[in-house]
Amino acid sequence: MYMPPQFNSKDRAIAVQLMREHPFATLISNDEDGLPFLSHLPLVVDERAADRLVLLGHCAKPNPHWRYLQDRPRAVVAFMGPHAYLSPSVYPDLARVPTWNYLAVHCTVEARLVETPEAKDALLKRLIAEHEPAYAQQWRDLGEEFQHKMLAGIMGFELEVSALQCKVKLNQHRPESHQAMYARYSEGSSDEQALAAWMTRLGMVGAAAEAR
Repeated sequence: MYMPPQFNSKDRAIAVQLMREHPFATLISNDEDGLPFLSHLPLVVDERAADRLVLLGHCAKPNPHWRYLQDRPRAVVAFMGPHAYLSPSVYPDLARVPTWNYLAVHCTVEARLVETPEAKDALLKRLIAEHEPAYAQQWRDLGEEFQHKMLAGIMGFELEVSALQCKVKLNQHRPESHQAMYARYSEGSSDEQALAAWMTRLGMVGAAAEAR
C-alpha cells in the first residue's frame, strides 16, 4: 500500500495487536482469469517459534477461494483497524483540508491448505478457543457424525506471513492538530474513540490527554 514514511510503523507488536483486535480480514488472491478474488473472513494470529506469524482460518467448501490458494499459494491479507474523518477545524489556521485517519495491516502470505478431518478439527478447536472457549463443549457434544458433516463443508488453511506493512495514519506530522484532534475523537463514535486511544498509546497527546 502507499506508505509515506511518517505513517510507516516498524513495530511488529503494533501490527499484531491490530490484527488481534480487528480479526475480520480481507483475503485477496487471483482467480483463474487473473482478476483479484476477495473473501472477507475472520483470521486468528498464531505466533510461532523463530518469529513466525501464521494466520489461521477457513472458508466454505463451495467458495472457490481455496482452489485459488491451492494453485497460487501467494496471497495478500488486509486488516482494517479503526478509521474516521478528520475535520480541518482541528488546525489553528484555515489553510487546511479534510483527511481520513486509519490504521491498517497488509500481509503477504504463503498458503497451506488444511484438508484432513483431523487437521480441520484441530484448526476449528484453535479458532473456538480464540473466539468462544465455552463453545468447545457444545462442539464435542454434537457427536462425530455431525462433526464430520460440518468439517466436510469447509476448507481450512494456514497463511504464513512472509512480509507485512503496518500503516498508522494519525496526523503524526501535524503536532499542532493533536490536542484538538484528540478532544474531538475522544467524544465521538466508537472508531473515533479507538483512534483517540491509539493517540494516547503512541504518546501523541501525553499528559494533557490523560488528564481529560
